[in-house]
Amino acid sequence: AVDSPMSAEDHVKAVHILAEENTVPEVASFHFSPLSGRAEVATRIRLFKSQFIIAVAEMSDGTAYIATKRSRVNKGDGGCG
Repeated sequence: AVDSPMSAEDHVKAVHILAEENTVPEVASFHFSPLSGRAEVATRIRLFKSQFIIAVAEMSDGTAYIATKRSRVNKGDGGCG
């Protein structure tokens, strides 16, 4: 979720999700407009091993906000490892 007024002048254009150690790091991109009302998504990602997940919020004025979070994959607990 990105805190944004979602007005025509100030809104989130897209949120990009990346998993830095995946074979294909670009996991997903979600696109928004002021009509979206809120910039919020939920998704599930398959990961082979523990790694950082990166979320990039692309804003209407061209700026970007980046957040990272380390995920933990326990082998044998239903993960891909």
